[in-house]
Amino acid sequence: MSNSKDINIYMDSLGASAKKASRILAQASEEQKNNALLSIAKKIDIKRQDILEENVKDLEEAKKKQIGDALIDRLELTEERIDSMISGLKVVSELPDPVGEITKLKPTPSGIDVSQMRVPLGVVGIIYESRPNVTADAAALCLKSGNACILRGGSEAILSNKIIWECLQRGLEESGLPKDSVQLVETIDREAVKTLLHMDKWIDVIIPRGGKGLVKLISEESRVPVIKHLDGICHVYLDQDCELDKAIDIAFNAKTYRYGICGAMETLLVHKDVASNVLPKLLEKYSSEGVELRGCKATKKIIEVKEANEEDWQTEYLAPILSLKIVEGLEEAIEHINKYGSNHTDSIVTENNEKVKIFFDQVDSSSVMHNLPTCWADGFEYGLGAEVGISTDKIHARGPVGLEGLTSQKFIVKGNSQLRGS
Repeated sequence: MSNSKDINIYMDSLGASAKKASRILAQASEEQKNNALLSIAKKIDIKRQDILEENVKDLEEAKKKQIGDALIDRLELTEERIDSMISGLKVVSELPDPVGEITKLKPTPSGIDVSQMRVPLGVVGIIYESRPNVTADAAALCLKSGNACILRGGSEAILSNKIIWECLQRGLEESGLPKDSVQLVETIDREAVKTLLHMDKWIDVIIPRGGKGLVKLISEESRVPVIKHLDGICHVYLDQDCELDKAIDIAFNAKTYRYGICGAMETLLVHKDVASNVLPKLLEKYSSEGVELRGCKATKKIIEVKEANEEDWQTEYLAPILSLKIVEGLEEAIEHINKYGSNHTDSIVTENNEKVKIFFDQVDSSSVMHNLPTCWADGFEYGLGAEVGISTDKIHARGPVGLEGLTSQKFIVKGNSQLRGS
């Protein structure tokens, strides 16, 4: 597109079409939506070789541009990741439909009957980097929750996104639902993102998925409400009452499962009484995976690592780098997490249930865990289906945003000619 005027016209047409489709989709039956999801899954399965071929082209171009390893990892599609996309669509089709669900409230003194009904948000704009699987995952959740969506993926994944989007549209049409229920912004011009953020006439909420810079920019510039998290600075605390073998396995998995996900552990906190037992073993395991360790002064007295600085405690590495800090106890661990964490996901490893309760009560994060690696912070693993993102906000949706997070509620009020007096 040659200029901003052309982009504005193009984006406005996407918004108008999405809004129109959203009204039809909001009335669609659960059976219709489930049939569409299953049809899309079949289309992706049939087209898997074409999808992989387009993804290879995206990867080659991204490597030429020297995009970082974390983004390359997110960009790459494999047979297993395509299987996961297909599985995600099927899982969402099996989830209960939240739309139309009625919640009864307490009886009112006046005798009027008040309840709440769950309804779609309308049109959801999703802006994301690299991960082409988000195209299918996000569309599936929006579709099942009765929302139309406008997807704007990163330029590095444009070919992968387009072919997945074609499968989405064919599946929708085959099921009798409007193909405009899922729109893809086909231009890679950055002006399209700016325009999208100002489309409050058509879009009800924006969900960004990507690095801190992208999310911060969107949060500051959007005229549309944003569901977001800025960082995934996740912690695991190994308490003095932990089982050592269990603690070592959890700490290792939390970091090395996948470096590029927002639930990857970035700082490991270790109680001083168990540090000399676990740190040498962890050093050996992390070294085998090429993980660079940066530790506090107390850590350096036990194992040979680079010295961590103030910036390390505040950094989401998304890479094979890990900060280590030895703490006096639970109170210091919680204080560190609440000071440097990003309210995303934090875990305690202990066999002391009283400490678990204190940790759960005092750590202010969207997910708090016990005896688990933080990489479990995932909507699919929570039974929500593949989430459209993880929210660290406290209003509307918090944690993995699944079907319920993509709906709102309206009051349903019934009566029998009751009149309000003075």
